[in-house]
Amino acid sequence: MKRSKIIRDDRSVVNTDTFDKRRFKELFEMSDGLQKVREEGQLPTTEALLGDVWASLYKMKPRILHEQMDSALKTNKTIIEKLMKDGNFEEYRNFTRLDDLAATVCTVKLVEKINLWLAEAKAMDEELLKKMEAVEALQDDVPIEHLDQQPEEIEDGPVQELADATDKLNDQLEFTLETNGERFLQAIDEAVKESIKVKDSLISLMGGSSAGKGDAELKKVPLREQLAIADQLAMDPKIQEIAEWAGRFQKVAREKQKTNYVEAIERRGVTIGSEIERLVPMELGLYSSDSTRKDFLRRFAEGNTMQFEQKKREDLGKGPIVFCLDQSGSMKLLDTQSKGFVLALLSIAKRQRRDLCVLLFSTTIQKEVFTKGKITSTELARLARTFLGGGTDFTLSLQGALEVIEDSTFNHADIIFVSDGEDEISESFLKEFNDRKKQKEFKVLTLTIGKDTAVAELFSDRVLHITDFDDEGSFIAFEV
Repeated sequence: MKRSKIIRDDRSVVNTDTFDKRRFKELFEMSDGLQKVREEGQLPTTEALLGDVWASLYKMKPRILHEQMDSALKTNKTIIEKLMKDGNFEEYRNFTRLDDLAATVCTVKLVEKINLWLAEAKAMDEELLKKMEAVEALQDDVPIEHLDQQPEEIEDGPVQELADATDKLNDQLEFTLETNGERFLQAIDEAVKESIKVKDSLISLMGGSSAGKGDAELKKVPLREQLAIADQLAMDPKIQEIAEWAGRFQKVAREKQKTNYVEAIERRGVTIGSEIERLVPMELGLYSSDSTRKDFLRRFAEGNTMQFEQKKREDLGKGPIVFCLDQSGSMKLLDTQSKGFVLALLSIAKRQRRDLCVLLFSTTIQKEVFTKGKITSTELARLARTFLGGGTDFTLSLQGALEVIEDSTFNHADIIFVSDGEDEISESFLKEFNDRKKQKEFKVLTLTIGKDTAVAELFSDRVLHITDFDDEGSFIAFEV
């Protein structure tokens, strides 16, 4: 059943203005997580509670409205007061204040925990359950537009009955919070920790190409995409695990790229200048001789001595990448590792504005192309949840890689080939592949997991034996 993306009940016990309410409605429309916790709400006023929790986290100076408060929202006020009086609340707000993503993710987690706490409380407290059911039954008879009537406007009838039932429910809720308040605050603390973990994972998945700049990079991703992936992270343990591996591998990748950059500064020819450490041996010889020293010093002062020219290698980090990943049945245990590895490669591609093609293969093949290293929430979900299974077909994968390289976008791409299997390749295909490799001037790096490397050596420029993706040998891929 499709969830409603519309907020009908925007009543509040917090000092929200028109902007706050409009912004929360926009975020609610974007977030499956907010829509889900509304559906699972244990209170009749969960929809209004969501907006208040978000406002208490997002606003610079949230405060509870004690004057002219809607009588139907007394239970919400009790919960928000408990939340805001928590000694750690202001510390939580350092994470969420004026941050659309963090405030929304934390709202989802907090209301999720509040729902669970209320469900547990109802299971143990029959009086609380009865009073909540009474309010729910009466609320069905009172339209929302009539719920904001003030006490002096209330006459006998459904509105008065609902107000009386809400008072009784709130009294019971206050008693429950007094007797079981520690568990409530513990649940709130858990929710904030989980929210921080979701955001950190989101940075690993979508904004982890530069150390220390994750928040800034994440802000470049549309908010709708951020929220979509945050919802997936919150609900799918596999994507959480992939994010953890991605974060680890990205750290290694950044170090490898930094080392590569330094090592790529090499001597290329001779130029004119006055940098002592780059002087050619002949100039040092002229300085050593009494008869030529003055001429050397004059030319050195004028910047006209001969020195080695140093340039960054032109081919470093320039070309696209084709990543062929074995997804035969035996690779199942390494699936989350391998997806984290792909995301680390994507972080390199994103930073260097390189195209990356991922070819998942077994006895079938699936192609995913990420232009300039960018990945959407839909593509991420598909990549995370795809596992082909079956046998291993090297020829199918290598033929697919050749077809990708034929595309002008992937001209001169380098291939990274990963497999834990063995396969036979015909001599005719090997000749065709190696001829095309020479013609197109691309290279193949192969990582073999726990198997013989003889077949891989027939089509690869370099073959490394590794135990898994966390093996130091696999990190050579981050230097491509």
